[in-house]
Amino acid sequence: MRELIVEADGGSRGNPGPAGYGAVVIDAATGETLAEAAEYLGVTTNNVAEYSGLVAGLRAARDLDPTATVRVRMDSKLVVEQMSGRWQIKHPAMRPLAAEARSILPADQVTYEWIPRAENKHADRLANEAMDAGKRGEQWSPSQSTADLDAGHAARPAAPVKGRGELRDQPQPPRSRTTPATTPHTDDIRAARNVASEAPAAAGGTPPDLGTPTTLVLLRHGETPLTPQKRFSGSGGSDPALSDTGRHQADRVATALAARGTVQDVISSPLARCRETAEIVAARLGLDVRIEDGLRETDFGAWEGLTFAEVRVRYPDDMSTWLSSPDAEPTGGGESFEAVAHRVGAARDKLLAAHTGRTVLLVSHVTPIKTLVRLALGAPPEALFRMELSAASLSVVAYYADGNASVRLLNETSALR
Repeated sequence: MRELIVEADGGSRGNPGPAGYGAVVIDAATGETLAEAAEYLGVTTNNVAEYSGLVAGLRAARDLDPTATVRVRMDSKLVVEQMSGRWQIKHPAMRPLAAEARSILPADQVTYEWIPRAENKHADRLANEAMDAGKRGEQWSPSQSTADLDAGHAARPAAPVKGRGELRDQPQPPRSRTTPATTPHTDDIRAARNVASEAPAAAGGTPPDLGTPTTLVLLRHGETPLTPQKRFSGSGGSDPALSDTGRHQADRVATALAARGTVQDVISSPLARCRETAEIVAARLGLDVRIEDGLRETDFGAWEGLTFAEVRVRYPDDMSTWLSSPDAEPTGGGESFEAVAHRVGAARDKLLAAHTGRTVLLVSHVTPIKTLVRLALGAPPEALFRMELSAASLSVVAYYADGNASVRLLNETSALR
């Protein structure tokens, strides 16, 4: 029986933001590119775009040979695990797209495989071509070099960073533009780009002028009495103030930021420990403090004030579920990581629109800051557990006009030493 490989990807510049998908169908025996599909989707999330790419790729494979077995290769762990049946699809926006993907071919003809992003560059490039076309107000169409361009990995441009993680948009019906493979022309291959500072090239080969990025300097508040004890301290707890150590930490950071002289605005979570930290810094900088509710810490429900070990003993099943699923809520109606990502992402978008081209200090908490970094990196939700974020530490993310982001600093504590 003939075997086809479908490689699919999707991205969103802003998440949600201008989005597109790409998919390629390959003959497993020869490695020949048989068909490509890409589409600009308008404003939606990267998860919708990824599922749309999967649907388009499966349709293209079915149109080529409805009897073939299909091996789907994607760098989206979420899509691969959900379509393989190992993860539940809890978010209502994803269910219709997953159901549509399952309806295209019999289940016993399709298998799913996760691959690193570096092995999915063909589909990624198609998705970015579709987003570029949408930015110009055009529909995607294949360039002369698209079909087998990716056979020569050394000549391929680096993939732009994509946002990931939020599942909050209603899906838009995927629209496929599938095109037979064309003959490659290596002279048309674009030069490799530094994805941290350049956007995908426009039709004429000239990258757009991204201008001065909007820079968010992310400061975790100073210590409270609960911090050294490593207790859950969210937005639903006792709202502790800074300890003497925490106030000293805030003063040291204020001195360091004043010496840099780059911060133009100060915005804080509404919780007391952040407001106090922000006021100490803002006083040194001669700025006012504004409050953004979206920067508050997670509501940890019944876990507020408990240590991790205490929660593990009292609520073992809830803790295990919370650690394994971004949809899971802490016991007693706390916030899931998905809900926090939704809230933080909305606050980020509002702040970026209001402070374009400026350097803004955001005084916040562990989960919101890690979430901003995770989204900027395009990392999955489990990346939250793989970052260290000390009290009064600084992290920095720069956001460019095309929707891409660059993480410039993480957990910097030199001001405290």
